[in-house]
Amino acid sequence: MDIDINAIAEKIHALELELDAELARRGAQLEYGLVHGKLIFENEVLRRHRAMKMSTWRYLKRANILIVLTAPVIYSLIIPLVIFDLFLFAYQGICFPAYGIKRVKRSDYLVFDRHHLAYLNVIEKINCAFCSYANGLIAYAREIASLTEAYWCPIKHAVRLQGSHQRYRNFADFGDAAAHIKFVEEFDRRNKE
Repeated sequence: MDIDINAIAEKIHALELELDAELARRGAQLEYGLVHGKLIFENEVLRRHRAMKMSTWRYLKRANILIVLTAPVIYSLIIPLVIFDLFLFAYQGICFPAYGIKRVKRSDYLVFDRHHLAYLNVIEKINCAFCSYANGLIAYAREIASLTEAYWCPIKHAVRLQGSHQRYRNFADFGDAAAHIKFVEEFDRRNKE
């Protein structure tokens, strides 16, 4: 059964590579690229984007009143998110070295590049920055949590889990003690290399 799971995992990985290639192709069609890590748009594309930009005043004028009224609720989440971010930093800095687990690179998960889009007004750019931070932070936390789970309890649940992380499929099956011990030994070996 493990062979079938590994074959499926390899297919998923191949599809992810195919998806990355397609996204790069689309980026080339949209006439942007990365040069030394810097996002570059063709001048004509920038001109067209600026022409499509909705002014901040017009954006606010046409906004649904319920959206305007709920915006402070959404943005109030910044406080617990920043506190959570600080706790993740401390947790990873204190515990991961003790467990022999390599640190998760925060910058791989928190990406802020939408402010380069000339067709967004200032409110849209702030909204994009907030969503980038919130979703990136949650993805970063999930990676830290998945490494912690792989260290402390790499056992699948008895029932199917929705939205499991990538490591989960390699965890020991519920009730398979031998597979659990093997996984723990392999995890220790991989993380100490």
